[in-house]
Amino acid sequence: MKRLTPARLAAAGLLLLAVVALVLWLAPSDSYIFLPDRAHPVAPLVRVAGGKPPRDGGGIYYVDVFVRKASWLERLFPSIREGATIVPSSVIQAPGVSQKAQHTEDLRAMSRSQEIAAAVALRALGYKVVAQSTGVLIEDVARDAPAAGKLFPTDVILSVDSRRVRTAKELRAILGSRPVGTTFRMVVRRGSGLTKVSVKTIADPSQAGRPILGIFAGQAASVRLPVNVRIDAGDVGGPSAGLAFALDILEQLGRDVDHGHRVAATGEIELDGTVGPIGGVEQKTIGVRRAGIHVFLVPAGENAAEARRYAHGLRIVPVKTFQQALRALATLPSD
Repeated sequence: MKRLTPARLAAAGLLLLAVVALVLWLAPSDSYIFLPDRAHPVAPLVRVAGGKPPRDGGGIYYVDVFVRKASWLERLFPSIREGATIVPSSVIQAPGVSQKAQHTEDLRAMSRSQEIAAAVALRALGYKVVAQSTGVLIEDVARDAPAAGKLFPTDVILSVDSRRVRTAKELRAILGSRPVGTTFRMVVRRGSGLTKVSVKTIADPSQAGRPILGIFAGQAASVRLPVNVRIDAGDVGGPSAGLAFALDILEQLGRDVDHGHRVAATGEIELDGTVGPIGGVEQKTIGVRRAGIHVFLVPAGENAAEARRYAHGLRIVPVKTFQQALRALATLPSD
């Protein structure tokens, strides 16, 4: 029988520790992890009738976020991966919505973003675009808001207290006209039918006294384009690449947008050219840095402030509108 020497005990302890670490590394937890993804060029995804990809050494880039189940090791020690954020499954999957339905809605949001981006870009070039905002699209609902269980992703808000609502800006104006805690009556398009709901506002945690519903609002719209634009983003979902798509469409139609720079851009774009906030800013900023890009267009406000915290030399350009983005790029210093 072999004696249990200190060396053998230490070796057995190390082996046991390695087995535990391997199990923790491979076993999925009940949480999800957000991780950076390198920025990708937009041009290979976009096809514009009569357009040509730019060849000046620059280019527009979009950036996504890897989202997957976190291992138990990643959940316990998220700092082992740069830019990792651990979130509960409820953040990824809305209440009452299956994972498949959520993914389908993410792809629809990307499709809507592409259509609106094309409309904004073509209008900037002087094309006549028939585009009409039809309501406020609900992309997600905060789990702890009074709206949870009453409003759902893919719902479209058509009116509030008998007042027609076509854009998120109009919705904010109506909500802001009454104090926090007011109950509003809404008409919502859900699927092919209409339904009525009553929802109470809550205080915006980031802006004291501002009434909100606790929803992530997008744009429902009817768009007819005078030029055929096709964007194939594959399995990438969500609306945050809208600004990047719009900039690249202009490039392909002959307008020098990037001025020879490699430029990454993120932000949801609305029909009026407004650039709206997005999520995953930490991961996206790191992804832009990893791609060796030095200019990053980000929605102004909290998104830009967060991006600066992880910039580490990356030039952060905050923008509120598409036209402001174009002006900012036109004044970039030469490398």
